[in-house]
Amino acid sequence: MDHSGHGMMMDLPPFTLGRGLQWSTDPFFLIACLLGLGLYGWGVVRLRRRGDAWPVSRTVSYVVGVLTIALVMCTKLNDYGMVMFSVHMVQHMIISMLSPILILLGAPVTLALRALPTAGRGRKGPRELLLALLHSRYMRIITHPAFTIPLFIASLYALYFTPLFDLLMGSRAGHIAMMVHFLAVGVVFFWPIIGIDPGPHRPGYLMRMLELFAGMPFHAFFGIALMMASTPMVGTFKNPPASLGIDALSDQNAAGGIAWAFSEIPSVLVLIALLFQWYGSEQRQAKRKDRAADRDGDKELEAYNAYLASLNAREG
Repeated sequence: MDHSGHGMMMDLPPFTLGRGLQWSTDPFFLIACLLGLGLYGWGVVRLRRRGDAWPVSRTVSYVVGVLTIALVMCTKLNDYGMVMFSVHMVQHMIISMLSPILILLGAPVTLALRALPTAGRGRKGPRELLLALLHSRYMRIITHPAFTIPLFIASLYALYFTPLFDLLMGSRAGHIAMMVHFLAVGVVFFWPIIGIDPGPHRPGYLMRMLELFAGMPFHAFFGIALMMASTPMVGTFKNPPASLGIDALSDQNAAGGIAWAFSEIPSVLVLIALLFQWYGSEQRQAKRKDRAADRDGDKELEAYNAYLASLNAREG
């Protein structure tokens, strides 16, 4: 089968990391990544010119997140991922679990809300439309754990273990749609858990950890299912090109190992981010309480001074 019009992929040499990281442009993802970086850069520059600060850590996180998408979609990894299950699984894990976390920690929606100009009374510009979307019923539904956790799980089992995967892999448009879907699922799953941007669902930190651990074990089980299978389970990867010199079942076992091991990486990253956010939130609350206590103390002191002044006036 000539997957997604990549006739040349039948002659791919055996995979090595050096070959995998060679430049091989997917126009859709290249344009999307450049656009994402350009708009974010415009927002940061606009804030700086206005004299507003924007944390460097957020910019770095966002840029690295977008570059991880470019890494798996604009290099030969994408070509090899069309015919090797193991390389495809690396793409899937990065674009669905690593890229979304880094992009969300970059707070792109917050940046947009701060950088976009207000349209004026009675008019609707990009900023107003973005705010309307954030407060919409649609957004409340797609960021609710009752939606995000089943979607996160179904994206693995319902896709790989049904004919849908082979159908999507049969064309370039289908492959792009699948990768965009993986990215979107990752964003809506991790947004309520670690997102800095405003959103409809913001549970407490313990609940966020529970949401994280509700989804992750299914990734591990999926990986184990692939590793334990005695026959190739996905049609697309049943007959790898002879030039690759690989066995389909061994490659599937490697894909399962990658899915199983990779589920640990985002868990650790998210837990670290959550603990930092939790600590920061506690610090801010403590400062607010201190300020409130200081204000109350000042009022008591003023009242006491006024009382002393009234006594002096009476004595005088």
